[in-house]
Amino acid sequence: MAYIGTSPSNGVRRIHTYTATAGQTTFTGSSTEGVTLSYADTNYIDVFQNGVLLGSADYTSTSGTSVVLAQGASVSDLVVIVVYDVFSVADTVSKTAGGSFDSAVTANAGVKVDNITIDGTEIDLSSGDLTLDVAGDIILDADGAEVKFQDAGTLIGFVSMENTDLTIQSSAQNRDIIFKGDDGGSGIEAARFDMSEDGALCLGATSRVGAGVLSISFNDAAAHGIDIQVEADSSGGAFAVFRKSSGGVIGQINRNGTSDAVQYTTSSDYRLKENVNYDFDATTTLKKLKPCEFNWISDEKNTTIAGFIAHEVQSVVPNAVNGEKDETEILKDADGKEQTIIKPQGLDKSDLVPLLTKALQEQQATIEALTARITALESK
Repeated sequence: MAYIGTSPSNGVRRIHTYTATAGQTTFTGSSTEGVTLSYADTNYIDVFQNGVLLGSADYTSTSGTSVVLAQGASVSDLVVIVVYDVFSVADTVSKTAGGSFDSAVTANAGVKVDNITIDGTEIDLSSGDLTLDVAGDIILDADGAEVKFQDAGTLIGFVSMENTDLTIQSSAQNRDIIFKGDDGGSGIEAARFDMSEDGALCLGATSRVGAGVLSISFNDAAAHGIDIQVEADSSGGAFAVFRKSSGGVIGQINRNGTSDAVQYTTSSDYRLKENVNYDFDATTTLKKLKPCEFNWISDEKNTTIAGFIAHEVQSVVPNAVNGEKDETEILKDADGKEQTIIKPQGLDKSDLVPLLTKALQEQQATIEALTARITALESK
C-alpha cells in the first residue's frame, strides 16, 4: 500500500511474519507471507514481538536481510517485521495533463503487485539484461498478431499469425534464418534458410549448393547425405516419389517388393503413350554409338572403365542425355565468392536398353534365318 503525506516522499509497506523457536534471536529469509526479508535502510523498518512495537535498543538491523533481537524470543512468539520503501513523486499533475507526474516508483528492495496495467507503450531498462522468471509459462498475447524483434530500433524479424498460419519471418533484406545448437560442447549450424537464394534450405552448408532448393553438404566419411528408412516392411514401399506439376507420378524409388533391394522406376504406362511402333531399325542406330574406355580426372588411381561420352550419345539417342555440351554455371564458394564451373551433361544408360534389346532381337532373327539356310543346304 502507498502513503502520500505532506512530504514529497511516499512509501510501500511489506510485512514479514515469523513464529519463533525457543531462544531464537535472528529472523531472516522467507516469512509466512512467502516473501524474503530485505530492507534498504534500518530507519524504515518496525519490529513487533507479540504485537508490541520494539524500540531500536531491542534489536539490531544492519545487514539488510536479517533482524537480530537483543534477547532471545520464547517458543511460538510472533515476530512481525514491517519494511517501508520510499519513492518520490515530482508533482501531482499527470503527464497527460501537462505535468511531470508519471507514477514512477523507485523501490530498491522490490515491489510486489498482483497485476500491472501500463497506460504507456514502453518498459525501459537503462542498462543490463531484463529477466522474466516465472513459475509457469510465459505467454505473449498480441492482438496485432505480431511479436516483433528489434535491435537498436531496427526491425530484424517477427513471429506472426498469417491467414491462421504461424509465420516466422526475417525482415532484413537477404538475411538468412539460421538454426544452431551444441554437439558435444561444439557449436554447430544445423540448418539455414538462404534468403538471398530463394529461401533454399541448406543442411550442413552455409549457402546454397548449386541451384538446389535443398542443399546438403557434409565432411565426414561416416555420414550420409540422406538416410531413408521404411518402418513397415510392406511390398513396394516408396522411398521417394517424383511428380510433375499436375501431381501425376513420373518416377519412384521403391523397395523391390518385400526383397532387400531397391527399384528405380520411371513412368512407362501404356495409357501415357501414343504412336507406338514396334518396327524400327535398332541395329543401324546402335552401330552409331561409340563405346570407349577412359578414366575420371578426379580418380587418383586412374582406373580404366568402359562407357560413353554424353554428347556423342546425344546425337544418336537424344532422350538418354540431359544438359548441353560445354555448358557452365556460376557457383558461390564457402566465402560467398562466385566462380564459374562445369555444368556436366548427364547420361541415363537405361534409355539405351530398349535399343540394345531391339538390336539383339534383330541380330537373333538374322542368326536364326542364316541357321535355317545352312540347315537346308546341309540337308541336300
